[in-house]
Amino acid sequence: MTTDTDRSPSPEKLKPRQPSVPEVNRLTAGDISAALKAGFVDFLARPVMSGFFGLFYAVFGILFVWCLVWLGKIWMIIPDAVGFPLVAPFAAAGLYEMSRRMQAGESFGWSEILGVMVSQRNREMGWMAFVTLFIFWVWMYQVRLWLAITLQNSSFSDFDGFLQAVFFTPQGWAFLAVGTCAGAFLSAVLFTVTVVAMPMLLDRDTNFVTAMLTSIRAVAENPVVMLGWAAIITGAMLLSMAPAFLGLIVTLPVLGHTTWHLYRRAVPLAEEGAAAAAV
Repeated sequence: MTTDTDRSPSPEKLKPRQPSVPEVNRLTAGDISAALKAGFVDFLARPVMSGFFGLFYAVFGILFVWCLVWLGKIWMIIPDAVGFPLVAPFAAAGLYEMSRRMQAGESFGWSEILGVMVSQRNREMGWMAFVTLFIFWVWMYQVRLWLAITLQNSSFSDFDGFLQAVFFTPQGWAFLAVGTCAGAFLSAVLFTVTVVAMPMLLDRDTNFVTAMLTSIRAVAENPVVMLGWAAIITGAMLLSMAPAFLGLIVTLPVLGHTTWHLYRRAVPLAEEGAAAAAV
């Protein structure tokens, strides 16, 4: 005779099911080329809406620099300009949603895209924004620290004086060397945990830890391809900021749309993964 105790589930079955990290695909340089092409297509399909996000990002950068000048923090302009691209993945959330809807063949307008972005504050995207801003804060803190250590005896009351101290003194060269290494490390960390995580959180109902682990795995499985993509992003963003940030009006949207398509190539949908396993 079977009792209720015999029929009770095992402790393992009572444990909540933990979300698994999705599988990731192997990528090639051809995937970057195809993703870039798709990114350009998405930008040209909705240039005004895409350009709006680039314009917003550019205007924010201009106002940020203006505030530094107004506050007399001239020395912060170069570090902020270098660290500014670190927050670009979060700024491109609306572009990911646009590409998602275009790829799915869905129609959309301003209210749908902006509504999705506003709703992200109640989802896991907010935690990723915290991670992004935290790393940006660490970047600025270490810049101030090394500036105080290496250039403590230098005085610069204007931008020209700062450039003279940084580029034409041994102490300035030491500051640039340390700052470049630290910045490269922080950029690599942020790129690794966000390149797939940001679009994945918008695309799927998952938590930010799973999204970050998936992003780390995608980079670990495709180090050369992802390094190439990181180099493209860095070069394009820095060149776009040269003309008073205005190049970002086009560059940010194209890179944002491209990142979405690269994510879809790197992380297959559940049904796609099941079909591949069956084959």
